[in-house]
Amino acid sequence: MRIFVCVKQVPDTSGKVAVKEDGTLDRASMETIINPDDMAAMEAALQLKDAAGCQVTAVTMGPPPAEGMLRELIAMGADDAVLISGREFGGSDTFATSQIIAGALHNLGIGEEDVIFCGRQAIDGDTAQVGPQIAEKLQIPQVTYAADIQKEGNVLKIKRLLEDGYMNIEVQTPCLITCVKELNDARYMTIKGILECYDKPLTVLDYNALKDEPLIDPTTIGLKGSPTNIFRSFTPPQKGAGQMLGGTAEEAVAELVGQLARKHVI
Repeated sequence: MRIFVCVKQVPDTSGKVAVKEDGTLDRASMETIINPDDMAAMEAALQLKDAAGCQVTAVTMGPPPAEGMLRELIAMGADDAVLISGREFGGSDTFATSQIIAGALHNLGIGEEDVIFCGRQAIDGDTAQVGPQIAEKLQIPQVTYAADIQKEGNVLKIKRLLEDGYMNIEVQTPCLITCVKELNDARYMTIKGILECYDKPLTVLDYNALKDEPLIDPTTIGLKGSPTNIFRSFTPPQKGAGQMLGGTAEEAVAELVGQLARKHVI
């Protein structure tokens, strides 16, 4: 059994967010983190590894510096990693990204007992589309919003987190599971893992390695080939500092009404 965990390096939304003229994020000028939902997916994979002794492979699509993120995941416990990187892939939307990652996974080989884990969604796009689209392209079953995962042989028992409750469902491998961040708390890197992470294998798949994959259409990848067009994106202006009104509720209301009147708002 092998578990592939699809992860994404995303901008740290607590810091500066920069946008290029073409509407894409200027990722080079922003601090980055590992997508929180993807961290839950990695921890779920590592827990299955601890229980069943399977191989865990971290997979990401991104620029060469994303190798650092993959090394962190290896230091957490992943056995190896795959970086899908090429200028031809830059600016891909969810449709293009999913076919590229699906093509890479198909290139690596999906066995009968294998599982693909993804985070529910990425904090930079919030679409929750890439995981399900990967499953559709690979023609394997999928279960989304996993809040608990139990494995019995070739069957995974999943508790899905819904808006109004839970749904229990069983799925047979090979399959794809998307995980919510409430699933678990990700473990830390270990000292031993940090010292050994650069000795573990990391495979780089570029455009030439994947251009002949049947799941990838070269005309629908990258910024030019993506069917989704960004109309406008911008960095929102910073809001002014707020003001706290003290006193009783009646005094606070009177002060608020007075300030609004002086500013001719009311």
